[in-house]
Amino acid sequence: MTDQADFVVIGGGIAGLRAMATLAGAGPTVLLTKAGPAESNTGYAQGGIAAAIGPDDSPELHLADTLKAGAGLCDRAAVEVLVNQGPDYVRELLDWGARFDRDENGAPALAREGAHSVHRVLHAHDTTGREIARTLWQRVAPVANAAILHDAQAISLIVEDGVCTGVRYVDSAGRPDLVRARAVLLATGGAGRVFEQTTNPPIATGDGLAMAFRAGARVSDLEFVQFHPTVLDVPSGPRFLLSEALRGEGARLVNAKGDAFMERYHPAGDLAARDVVATSMVRERARTGRAVYLSLAHLDASHVIARFPSIADACAAAGLDLARDPLPVSPAAHYVCGGVDTDLEGRTSIPGLFAAGEVACTGVHGANRLASNSLLEGLVFGARAAAAMLQPSRPAQLREMRTEAAVLPAAGPQGAIVDVPTRMWADVGLIRDAAGLAAAIADIGATSARLELDLEHCRDLAGYREASIALVGWLIARAALRRTESRGGHRRHDFPERDDVHWLIHIADTFDRSSES
Repeated sequence: MTDQADFVVIGGGIAGLRAMATLAGAGPTVLLTKAGPAESNTGYAQGGIAAAIGPDDSPELHLADTLKAGAGLCDRAAVEVLVNQGPDYVRELLDWGARFDRDENGAPALAREGAHSVHRVLHAHDTTGREIARTLWQRVAPVANAAILHDAQAISLIVEDGVCTGVRYVDSAGRPDLVRARAVLLATGGAGRVFEQTTNPPIATGDGLAMAFRAGARVSDLEFVQFHPTVLDVPSGPRFLLSEALRGEGARLVNAKGDAFMERYHPAGDLAARDVVATSMVRERARTGRAVYLSLAHLDASHVIARFPSIADACAAAGLDLARDPLPVSPAAHYVCGGVDTDLEGRTSIPGLFAAGEVACTGVHGANRLASNSLLEGLVFGARAAAAMLQPSRPAQLREMRTEAAVLPAAGPQGAIVDVPTRMWADVGLIRDAAGLAAAIADIGATSARLELDLEHCRDLAGYREASIALVGWLIARAALRRTESRGGHRRHDFPERDDVHWLIHIADTFDRSSES
């Protein structure tokens, strides 16, 4: 393996692959993926990709919907980039052979999802992410100067004199190695596995966010975790996502009596923003003392099965008929809106280090992501980051925000390791309070400190991922305790109201190593 390249991309989802397409032919490039080519959060995306390409749509409408969903904390400039450039990048996917569903006139079929004012979501049945990944892999795989290393776990960034100059990783045979480069892109996806209940695949352990934080990069808005409201909740069964597109097609949330209840809580009903739907479900369960369900029984069964074949198969495996049975649902962790702080070209606070996709915080999502904007963000900002990597180095133009130094507590005694995902779900989940957060911070922080010490001698990939989960969990809990209000994906039982007077702000964290020996 050559240990020198011009560019390194870490992550094989939509952001990393779109970046690779831009970097093609520019110089030797290495793509590191921690699993196989089909394994990324992108591949699990069901609903679709939002873009203002319909006759009744416009970037201005998409902008307004995104800003509203973000609960006052979207960065308008970032959203303008997303909605204005998004349609061209989506048309590019079509030109590259993406097989999105078509309407009777041959145009891309457009669905509507929660908090969208019009139909603007392109889809490939209910496996849109998989189709986009296929298209991009087909584009990237033949590139002659690109070395693609599957099953390669990135473990740390190389930072010298304040500049990122490469990455250390463990290859598919378990051998440690490194590659140096003039620019490194983190496109490592999300951190849903920080929580016990999640829609994310096992690889979503927050490694990129943890590596960036350890290296000294600024991270922001980590309290804003989106909990998807409709996840199949069958005892002893997998937590399978039931796409928002189901509600876009007319599915309704009902209580145990079969009564639709969402309009009791919000005028947009079943198509309210995800944070609203998730908390409304919790309130309805508390009101009735019983479970809630998603029902499609009032819709045409043949259309339902044809439109959502993969979801129908998953329900059948759980003994349920998607088109006829009430489907028990509850929220689960889905998407981290915060991340490694970047400017509009993906530059981070560390020169030479870029980030794009879910691992990054561009400011696009604010406190709550608009449905189907995640794939679009990865597409647009993956391309923009790669274009910036090709240019001469310059400092990031980061947003002004309050920045705090994060100091890990002392390591707990040998063996004092808590089950972080279980604890995160219990105390840092959908509804939070000061007592639970403070206790979680203390215990998870001590666990993280112990695991960070162990990393120096760790040769077990599971150990690296466990350390990432603990560190990211501690950062999320710490940010959640600090924000004494409820906004978007951050809900406090003890501070139930939104507070624009004190909290219409972003806060970033950086790693304070002053206490290290």
